[in-house]
Amino acid sequence: MSSHAGHGHHDAHAPATPVPAHAHVHGSGGDPATDIDWDVLGPLLEQEAELGRAQYEEAAHWIAALPTAPKVRRVLDIGSGPGVVSCLLAEVFPEAEVVAVDATPALLERAKNRARRHGVIDRLQTLEAELPADFDRLGEADLIWAGNSLHHLGDQRAALAGFAGLLRSGGTVALVEGGLPTRRLPRDIGIGQPGLEARMGAAAATRFEHMRSELPGAKRETEDWSALFTAVGLVPQGTRSFLLDLPAPLSGPARDHVVASITREREVLGELLSAEDSAVLDRLLDPEDPEGLHRRPDVHLLAARTVHLGRRD
Repeated sequence: MSSHAGHGHHDAHAPATPVPAHAHVHGSGGDPATDIDWDVLGPLLEQEAELGRAQYEEAAHWIAALPTAPKVRRVLDIGSGPGVVSCLLAEVFPEAEVVAVDATPALLERAKNRARRHGVIDRLQTLEAELPADFDRLGEADLIWAGNSLHHLGDQRAALAGFAGLLRSGGTVALVEGGLPTRRLPRDIGIGQPGLEARMGAAAATRFEHMRSELPGAKRETEDWSALFTAVGLVPQGTRSFLLDLPAPLSGPARDHVVASITREREVLGELLSAEDSAVLDRLLDPEDPEGLHRRPDVHLLAARTVHLGRRD
């Protein structure tokens, strides 16, 4: 599981933000996003996941309340990043051991520190692992949370079969994939051509396909997750989407996050953006520009995360 910055959610269906809150499994080479300063990106990932905490918390409580929910004694958080969701899962499932699984030591250290602050360090472990090579090191689980991480593995069907093989009887895979593109600005922001974020999303989708094509063992897969659950012997348990809706005017931390995430996108998308859109982004990121993100009254944060559940009989 080497790291790949790319979702925000860098999601397969919602690639509007090329920095995932919760996805560090396998990366492609040959672009600036792989030369990552985790002292810079780690706090951004943590902040993003904290802003979306209500989404993840609602999803975890949905899982816990299912009539078919198993007694959760051990949780694997695949692609845990800085551990925001790992700690949340430890809170929602108070009898469970939670294992934060990631390839990046700096992020696992952030997960440990967060667990200490939140009083769950006695039930949270970290595991540095590279998937799919290290599947046999993960151990059994009652719940596997794969948050925007499956798409970082070349053969997604084989990886999902690997998850299925780790589940105890009655155990559940919670697959966070898809959702809707994140939106932070109106369609027409008054400068440049309208539709800037839609074009950024298209550029991120192009970059995402390039990332997927370079993964070891990459295979194209129709993203019918229920059908894939069935194909690997799991019983689909439902799909729900969870909304993050922070309207304008944003709080200071939320605005800071929007600035940081769009700064990252400007760097990562690079030449995939037109010269005009790049110039508009330069203005948006200028703290002195009255039309910039630091000063605009219309900056908001709207996103949807989709969770697909599959159970092992």
